[in-house]
Amino acid sequence: MAKNNRLKDAAVKIGSAVGRVDGTAHKAAHKAAKAAHVAKVELTEITKQVAALKKQLEKSTRQLKNALK
Repeated sequence: MAKNNRLKDAAVKIGSAVGRVDGTAHKAAHKAAKAAHVAKVELTEITKQVAALKKQLEKSTRQLKNALK
């Protein structure tokens, strides 16, 4: 019986450790996914800003060319 109890205690400790690691991994994955989403949103906003600046530069170039004629 004593061996049985030690085996059960060891199994409980192993199970608890696995559970803690699994929970930590889940939290880390959630944080990574959240960070990736934020990065994607920021990249979209920056892309829009670059497009607007490009459009503005084209307009300024046209105006300058017309002024130099």
